[in-house]
Amino acid sequence: MRWVTGFLDTARESAEAAETFWSRVTGYRLSASRGDRDEFATLLPPSGDPHLRVQRVVQTPPGALHVDLHTDDVRGLAERAEELGASASYLDLGYVVCGSPGGMTFCVVGHPGAVRAEPATWPGGRSMVDQVCLDVPPSRWDAECAFWADLTGWTVTDHPRYAEFRRMAVPDEVVLGLLLQRLDDEQPVVTGHLDLASDDRTAEAARHVALGARELGRHDSWIALEDPAGRSYCITGRTPR
Repeated sequence: MRWVTGFLDTARESAEAAETFWSRVTGYRLSASRGDRDEFATLLPPSGDPHLRVQRVVQTPPGALHVDLHTDDVRGLAERAEELGASASYLDLGYVVCGSPGGMTFCVVGHPGAVRAEPATWPGGRSMVDQVCLDVPPSRWDAECAFWADLTGWTVTDHPRYAEFRRMAVPDEVVLGLLLQRLDDEQPVVTGHLDLASDDRTAEAARHVALGARELGRHDSWIALEDPAGRSYCITGRTPR
């Protein structure tokens, strides 16, 4: 696995507002649309390879987010995911649609990304979308952690401060990392949300609210928000890199 892309899946009626919001939040230009129904577009950083994309969907899936895992051997990684308990649909489209044992949707695709984007600079400091947090119901916790560790080959460790998190050791060349969070309550499937790293999460949250986000709550190390499409995400105090 060589690269990770976050895909924002948004219902068509709220897609334009959501795409504009994320373009402004990241400072990335939205590409021309593509696909049979013009459903796909890419958020293009000023430098480096993209790691965020958007998709217009008929029905928004749980979490309104999925990830693409990039590899030089699409079929090989998809078959490995199946061996580890994932579902897989081979559609002869150049990629494979999969579901983790806990139901988190991901796609296995070819490897176009290699150069890291730089954090964007704002009056309140730098920020960058650099993580997908996988929200795991308690009954799925151990199995889901084992699946993602085995599939990625990344080391998983307990978080030093928060017992509900496990961190994955992301290779330096990968922009978008993965974090695992054990939820307090059950839910039907594993979902995911984006995390931003920020030099000043309070100032960054105020900037997002001015662009159309809604603040959901503040915690010791992060601020939870909701984008114009109703998708939750977090701003953390981690240093953008």
